[in-house]
Amino acid sequence: MELPRQRAGSRELPVRDAAEGETGTPEGGSALVTSTLTPPIDEFRLIPRPQLVTRALPGWVKRFRANPRAKNITSDVVAVVLAVLDVWLVIPEDAPGYSLPLSGAAVAAMVMRRHWPFLAVLVTVPGFLTGWSQLAAMVALGTLAKRRGWNWQLVVGSILVFLCYVIIWPLSDFVTMTWREHALDVIWGVIVAGMPVAIGLLITARKELSARITELANSREREKALYAETVRAAERTKLAREMHDVVSHQVTLIAMQAGALQVAANDERSKETATTIRRLSTRTLEELRSLVGVLRSGVGGEGQQPGLERLPDLVSNFRSDAVPVALDMKAEPSRLPRSVSHAVYRTVQEALTNVRKHAGGARASVKVTAQKDILVVEVRNERAGGRSPVLPSGGHGLIGLRERAGLLGGTFQAGPTSEGGFRVSATYPLAG
Repeated sequence: MELPRQRAGSRELPVRDAAEGETGTPEGGSALVTSTLTPPIDEFRLIPRPQLVTRALPGWVKRFRANPRAKNITSDVVAVVLAVLDVWLVIPEDAPGYSLPLSGAAVAAMVMRRHWPFLAVLVTVPGFLTGWSQLAAMVALGTLAKRRGWNWQLVVGSILVFLCYVIIWPLSDFVTMTWREHALDVIWGVIVAGMPVAIGLLITARKELSARITELANSREREKALYAETVRAAERTKLAREMHDVVSHQVTLIAMQAGALQVAANDERSKETATTIRRLSTRTLEELRSLVGVLRSGVGGEGQQPGLERLPDLVSNFRSDAVPVALDMKAEPSRLPRSVSHAVYRTVQEALTNVRKHAGGARASVKVTAQKDILVVEVRNERAGGRSPVLPSGGHGLIGLRERAGLLGGTFQAGPTSEGGFRVSATYPLAG
């Protein structure tokens, strides 16, 4: 009994049908394969439609895309199902007995294509040559191109798939074919072997391009961060230089003049005042040098900044007959975060400075209370008892305290009281 021509004969009719306008073929064959190789343009799109790009994906789709194991299993299942359908829908009833096991082996190779793509191509070759596992061979070849790229294995696999399409089994049918049929098989063989290779290489190139774009974006972000840090470092250096050249110089002169006054003063009150001025000037110089060092190095120096443990000394420096100050501190400095301790010190310092400048002769009170998870600091002063001397003021002290509290996650309030005084209150979180 004469065997049917398994690929060349079945492929010839669909091609003639397309040219002559005929419909269908009683041969079976690979009409399904031919329609698969020439899909409509709208169905074969490598770039998603614009409306699909902007549309929000469902949650289960996002979880599926983020799970590589689920994607691999689904890919294997789809490949096996398509390969089975490709064989089952075109195999004739009088097929030779050896073609079905070889085609089944080619279908089974879909499971190993992700781990051993070249071996999967080799397994599909016999089934493609003597059977009907064309789609399985194309899928395996595309996976090889995607996984390994352009190398000798891809060249060998492409040649084998091309030859499997061009050579007709049995060879007696191949010998009897006309030159037109051979030429047509060569053209379709190039398409069958070249299309999966092109798609696989295109997917690989797309992934590499996406990775390069991501790396370029990250490098640009790093460059922006480095540039911003360079600008900040230059500004810090400039600020540190100005502070050292101007502020430190002036404070040093104040300390020297206070020292000279301390030696030359005849009465005890003048000596005591000069001693206080010299002590405050010296302490200010130490803090300025520490701050200049922090600005030049760019490293936070919270450990060198004054904190809650120096609050009694700060209050005693402000306390005098003109400005009596009462301190009520219910907090353990060693148990507080260093940033909070320093913020409390600066808050009290600024508030008492404002009392000295704007409410001379008024009584003031400082209250620091550590509660469960916050630290509350409050500075109050009564109505001014007399006219205060006019001192320069930049108007940024309270703004800076508000910003400091906001950076630490706290709150800040300042305003006049009903008795005619002024109240400054701030809260700082203790957690972290």
